[in-house]
Amino acid sequence: MTETHRGPARPFPARPFPARRRLARRRLAVAACALALAAAVSAPLGCAVRPGPEPVGESVRTDAGPVRGVRSGPHLLFRGIPYAGAPEGRHRWAPPRPVPPWKGVRDATAPGPLCPQVPSPYARISSTEEDCLFLNVTTPPAADRRRAAPVLVWIHGDGSVGGGSFFDGRRLAARGLVVVTANYRLGVFGGLALPGLEGSGTFGLQDQRAALAWVRRNARAFGGDPGNVTVAGVSFGASAIAGHLTSPASAGLFHRAVMASGEGTMDMPAGAMGPGVPGYPWYVWRTAREMEDITTTMTSSLGCAGDRPERTLTCLRSLPVRRILEVPYVMNAFQAFGYGNATLPELPPAALRAGRFHRVPVLSGATRDEHRAFVGMAYDAAGRPFTGADYDRALRTAFGAAAAARVRAAYPPGAFASPALAWAAVVTDRMWARGTQAQHDALAPHVPVYAYEFADRDAPMFLPLPGGFAFGAFHAGDVPYLFEDGAAEPRFTPAQRRLSAAMTGYWAAFARTGAPRGSGLPGWRPHRVDRPYTQSLAPQRIGPVDYRREHRLAFWDALS
Repeated sequence: MTETHRGPARPFPARPFPARRRLARRRLAVAACALALAAAVSAPLGCAVRPGPEPVGESVRTDAGPVRGVRSGPHLLFRGIPYAGAPEGRHRWAPPRPVPPWKGVRDATAPGPLCPQVPSPYARISSTEEDCLFLNVTTPPAADRRRAAPVLVWIHGDGSVGGGSFFDGRRLAARGLVVVTANYRLGVFGGLALPGLEGSGTFGLQDQRAALAWVRRNARAFGGDPGNVTVAGVSFGASAIAGHLTSPASAGLFHRAVMASGEGTMDMPAGAMGPGVPGYPWYVWRTAREMEDITTTMTSSLGCAGDRPERTLTCLRSLPVRRILEVPYVMNAFQAFGYGNATLPELPPAALRAGRFHRVPVLSGATRDEHRAFVGMAYDAAGRPFTGADYDRALRTAFGAAAAARVRAAYPPGAFASPALAWAAVVTDRMWARGTQAQHDALAPHVPVYAYEFADRDAPMFLPLPGGFAFGAFHAGDVPYLFEDGAAEPRFTPAQRRLSAAMTGYWAAFARTGAPRGSGLPGWRPHRVDRPYTQSLAPQRIGPVDYRREHRLAFWDALS
């Protein structure tokens, strides 16, 4: 059963430790609970495809059988196409398998079921359907289909809720791209790990790879060029792309990469994502042992614990999806990818720094006020004002007493409209901007890197939150500028519509040639370590910004 409601989500990957299981479980629950609000950030409300369809009198043949979609103006939309077999029964927590061929023409006029998930306070989405590995294809206008078009494959964020059908690709398809959006296994279904289990901790990542392989086999049928594929994603999806860049098995499946607000090279100070949430050296990466510890902690109440992993697995596979989803925080706890396995042989940040990654051009960036969304949802916008005492306490927790004084002097609360905005600025600069810059500096010696900062501080808020908090250019606030969005777009000003047009122009040019350059678009130089360049994207101005100075990265480098 699937209940869909357009809504975003962005959970946090908690990590327990092997000793003191009870304490680990309490810490894990605190982390997941404290970040439940953060599960509402990376997929905008209203992004579900609303084509106003009319029947299409033609079909497209995939390698598993023909499909028939719908027409939406100049576009053809094909939705709910299976790209892998159902991961259920003995195939639950197993690598994705081929789709069984079908006879006749398959209806592709409606999205397939979402992968199993539970609702959050701001994303009323739920599903218990395991047969969920579907994707959606939007073609460019017919005039642009005279030759093979570049393909853009979108990996949605979230990690515990959401799906590909929430992202309407017509705006990018109008720029001459074939746009593909896909579901993949989420939370415990994408990240469970047991000793000896093939693919432990990487099932979601493997699903994404299977979708890319499907594109390579089937792009031509939809007018796409399998030799020119861009993989793009936001937040958890962008972090996954950092994994694909370093995964040997993903070689050759894509030729460009776009990472929006990714956490691939980001650490996390203690308390940054909420009181009681411990600090971690990496936001989304865990060792095999750590993923196994999370599995043990989160599944201990299901009656499947035992000394033999194969028996534990058989027991867990026999449980109904609904029973697994009843475990508190079982989805949020698995917001990480395991490494040290065939999919991710080494820690991706280390591989990126060493130059051991697939050589493809990269377009990558973050928003100017990344952390305001998390602070606002947890405090001021939720009716719990973040006070000056909270600010001092958070600084001490994150940095220790001595360093906290230095941070407070650099970010005095009186210089901000509220203590909440002061704390958001601290974490935005220390965690998000510093991690983003590290990613660009690791990639730039080897491949062209086009760095950006989305800086529209009046971007429409797509979450159902009360007013009164200045969210600014918040985490994932740039997504509605790229995808059709029924909630945000009607509130766009003329200047914001022009910014949206420029951004889709940049993204399409990058997908086409590997460089975001085009007629009428302001120039955009590649980033170099010895010649940094970041393009600011705002309604008032598109052009270079001193990213290091704006986010005080010299201060943070010195403090670290």
